[in-house]
Amino acid sequence: MTSCHIRPPAVAGSFYPADPRRLRTEVATLLANAAIETRSSPPKALIAPHAGYAYSGPIAAAAFATVRERAEAVTRIVLIGPAHHTWVPGIAAPTVMAFETPLGSVPVDQAALATVSDLPFVSHDDAVHVSEHALEVELPFLQSTIGAFVLVPLLVGDATPQQVALILDRLWGGPETLIVVSSDLSHYLASDAARRRDAATAAAIERGDWVGLGPDDACGCRPMAGLLIVANSARLTARRLDLRNSGDTAGGRKRVVGYGAWAFSYAG
Repeated sequence: MTSCHIRPPAVAGSFYPADPRRLRTEVATLLANAAIETRSSPPKALIAPHAGYAYSGPIAAAAFATVRERAEAVTRIVLIGPAHHTWVPGIAAPTVMAFETPLGSVPVDQAALATVSDLPFVSHDDAVHVSEHALEVELPFLQSTIGAFVLVPLLVGDATPQQVALILDRLWGGPETLIVVSSDLSHYLASDAARRRDAATAAAIERGDWVGLGPDDACGCRPMAGLLIVANSARLTARRLDLRNSGDTAGGRKRVVGYGAWAFSYAG
């Protein structure tokens, strides 16, 4: 597979270690330190943050640790998050054949992308994905917990929650498919104000109230809202796994970024 058919890592060495051994060790430590309750119903979907591992790694690990027990059943990851650097008129899919991290290459499920390519708000644009971190930083966690899988990577721009819900519904699949929404929460509030805003956002997520979610609540408010629409229809229950901000992990408290982790499971 030639390099032009692979999306190389953009933030290895900044958001997370570029050395494979260091990265593998750091992710393993974060996962080992994640306190997760055992539950019989495995998650169908996750919400996880996407900042540098020093800041959001412990919160992200709380989400990804929940899939270790069902790792053998999962063969496809639908990974969707916000486009931070480039304006996207809808939802952008790549044409590359794989996404690469220091832990190896993850093949893109082009057959799955073909099933949503007829939607008018879906474009195919590798340039949007080149420097975007929102999806990339989740991959080492998935490589460490799931192992081998195919990837459906999607970046959301100026799409409605209903459009996100439509694409997720088409890609929903069965036990072989895990949906991962990548999103941080509030940005650059003082720590106490961030806690209040993020607590309100968390409560909305947990009651399935997608209507009021906006960009001040989460950078990935649109993919998050789209997930909630489908989760409500599928009668999934959201379980909060962690809720903190960068002032609690590795940063100052005057201007923080909020992070939360949730698992969505079927009842029973």
